[in-house]
Amino acid sequence: MPADFNWAIGGEAGDGIDSTGKIFARALSRAGRHVFTSKDFASRIRGGYTAYKVRTSIDQVESTVDRLDVLIALTQRTVDENIDELHEGSVIIYDGERTSMADLEIPDGMVGMDVPLKSLAEEAGGAIMRNIVALGAACEVTDFPIEHLGSSLEKRFSDKGQSIVENNKTAAELGAEFVAENYEAESTEFEYELETTDEDYVLINGDEAIGMGALAAGCRFYSGYPITPATDVMEYLTGRLERYGGHVVQAEDELSAINMALGAARAGARSMTATSGPGIDLMAETFGLVAQSETPLVICDVMRSGPSTGMPTKQEQGDLNMALFGGHGEIPRFVVAPTTISEAFWKTVEAFNLAEKYQTPVYLIADLEMAVTEQTFPPEAFDMDDVEIDRGKIVDEDEIDEWLDDEGRFRAHAATEDGISPRALPGTTDGAHMSTGLEHNELGRRTEDTEIRVEQVQKRQRKVETAKEREDWSPREFGNPDSDNLVVSWGSNEGTIVEAMDLMDEDAPTSSSCRCRTCSRART
Repeated sequence: MPADFNWAIGGEAGDGIDSTGKIFARALSRAGRHVFTSKDFASRIRGGYTAYKVRTSIDQVESTVDRLDVLIALTQRTVDENIDELHEGSVIIYDGERTSMADLEIPDGMVGMDVPLKSLAEEAGGAIMRNIVALGAACEVTDFPIEHLGSSLEKRFSDKGQSIVENNKTAAELGAEFVAENYEAESTEFEYELETTDEDYVLINGDEAIGMGALAAGCRFYSGYPITPATDVMEYLTGRLERYGGHVVQAEDELSAINMALGAARAGARSMTATSGPGIDLMAETFGLVAQSETPLVICDVMRSGPSTGMPTKQEQGDLNMALFGGHGEIPRFVVAPTTISEAFWKTVEAFNLAEKYQTPVYLIADLEMAVTEQTFPPEAFDMDDVEIDRGKIVDEDEIDEWLDDEGRFRAHAATEDGISPRALPGTTDGAHMSTGLEHNELGRRTEDTEIRVEQVQKRQRKVETAKEREDWSPREFGNPDSDNLVVSWGSNEGTIVEAMDLMDEDAPTSSSCRCRTCSRART
């Protein structure tokens, strides 16, 4: 039996493709199987091709593959788009009333199962459930226990009432029964059987991991403006952040979002905003203000295809130069780029720590694939006991005296040896000071004195040099260190590279790879 199983459903936006894929992925996860998903969707609410793919195995899976074992086709285009990924032994579940396979080139040995999805769904309570009928059919083909699907349906539809839950369960059962009665021989010959285990896994996507990391890091203020594919960060935090005394604000635009986050950070709250490429462009001016005022702030950029509006629902890693070099003048900053979904959690925690330790903006960069992909992990991959919070040089009333000048004024931008000044939160006795985007002296008061200007620019840059000495930013390395073949990468393509290297190294380890995860630009 093959090591992994690949399933997909396709149709039009509005057909419930995303919900169906998530229901199946959750059912597999609850059955103790590892899952890795991918989505192909259009920039519209209804119409346009959309698909959801699930790869599952007893072992950890790190990427998708160009192979489909079961395809649920709700439209003709779904079959056309995926025909090259089908193979001998594949099964297509379709509704002959909508999808004709007469003119298709079907690989030898492939099985087409014509299931009356719409009529069975209507029998269960409504045509809208035809995708659930198809899920039930897929469970029968793969001998996957339908009770796991029922549990996932409970989770998905419980807020809509028990009758809706029961109708969907009935729809799934009707699909399974139809295949059992009409395609018994084909199902018996199907080479995949989705065995289950007692393992307990967390199923999570990249945006959710970032949101969870922000909570674990002590984030107490989030402001953002909806934009694909970063919106799910805000959706995850909404309702959750409030439980811990925090606030989520949906701003009127990206300019307001970053300025609100800046204000909250100045008040002492760990703060974050998240957006995508077009929003990062708009935030560039305030990004400079964050750095000049030495305010700790995390800006999350979930990349998509650009430039301009580009293709909002397609993958691209085109924002790295903007993160490293965006903005005018010398702007110290750190760029944190997780390479896996689980690492997105830990790198979010790191981003908040870096921001406060070095009093500077931090870019947390993910991309669309990481954001929308769901993957399973053991619970210990997100062990909250391992989270460490470092708020940096915050001084209290007992420590502030050494940072006062001869007139008792707080030197909020003191030119220290490591470049990191003391930080007094609002309300700290004797900690009052000015903050401005203009060049300033140690007290935060604006100045055009050239010597002070040089001193402050060098002081801010020293923070980056200090971080390079104190932080472990070594790239993560895999494979044969003596290999002549080295793959250098960053971002979410780690899993694909690891599996590609495994294929290259089946006979002997001949390749190696390193992934960069945290960096800062060289001084210009």
